[in-house]
Amino acid sequence: QVQLVESGGGLVQPGGSLRLSCATSGSIFRINHWDWYRQAPGKERELVASITSVGITHYTNSVKGRFTVSRDNAENTVYLQMNSLKPEDTAVYYCNAGIIPYRNSRLNEYWGQGTQVTVSS
Repeated sequence: QVQLVESGGGLVQPGGSLRLSCATSGSIFRINHWDWYRQAPGKERELVASITSVGITHYTNSVKGRFTVSRDNAENTVYLQMNSLKPEDTAVYYCNAGIIPYRNSRLNEYWGQGTQVTVSS
């Protein structure tokens, strides 16, 4: 059983920084990609950043230059470094991963439980 566990959320003042982590455990043959999503109250969940198995990254326009996604393949962990945070970054942040759990099995999508990020003075 694959599990994703996020950590690192919290309350921060505008202009501050946070680093989110998403650790994966369980049966993992290969991790194809990692994504970070967020969902603010009353809004749809949006893709914030993604990183492929070969390290290609993508960011939504609103976070470019402020957020950095990275991965530690040895630890099966992905990170989201968030700098210059703004009140509009306030949301629950979710980790998503495309994982092949066993050799010759299908790619499945897995989600973490979410971590709250609040940017406020």
